[in-house]
Amino acid sequence: MPNGIRADELDLLSCSLCGMVCDGRSRCEIETLYCMRCGSVLSLRKHNSHARSTAYLLAALVLYIPANIYPVMYTKMLGNEAESTIIGGIMEFWESGSWDIALLIFLASVAVPCTKFIAMGFLLLNSTTTEHAMISKTRLLKFVEGIGYWSMLDVLVVAIVAALIQFNALGVAEPRLGIVFFGSVVVLTMMSALSFDGRLTWDRKVAHG
Repeated sequence: MPNGIRADELDLLSCSLCGMVCDGRSRCEIETLYCMRCGSVLSLRKHNSHARSTAYLLAALVLYIPANIYPVMYTKMLGNEAESTIIGGIMEFWESGSWDIALLIFLASVAVPCTKFIAMGFLLLNSTTTEHAMISKTRLLKFVEGIGYWSMLDVLVVAIVAALIQFNALGVAEPRLGIVFFGSVVVLTMMSALSFDGRLTWDRKVAHG
């Protein structure tokens, strides 16, 4: 295929779910096209991509505050009761010598979400249209989508710790409101990344010549 020819010029549509490239020549005759492989609705670009991605990101930023303020877990062992926030839990694991678990929770609860906030903010605000910048932004979007799934490690750690304590009859462990907020942050940041359509940036590059 000659360099510079775009998929939309050839009436080709890529399924955003399974990636299959479909013939879109009938889209003028049919109101809605569906992927022949998975049945998803096909579209040339994601509808209101920038607005939806920004809204999800702002909602995640707002919920990240109570996620760190409210306790994520309540424990009662040998008569001692405690409610732990994310940062408090990291410090407790570190001081008890479980630095590996503390590091895991820090990466999943602090490093990954903050990285996603910064990366998505850059993608949404940056308007550079040079080819090198476009390639870098596309790689950054793929990176954000990839690390998003690891954010749920913190929720998983809380569930495992609670299950171990309950199973061994060592005490009582229960999740608290903070973990609900954090889970919502993870979902919203993933939706922000999935809603962002990197192809729109390439469209602007073509428009600017």
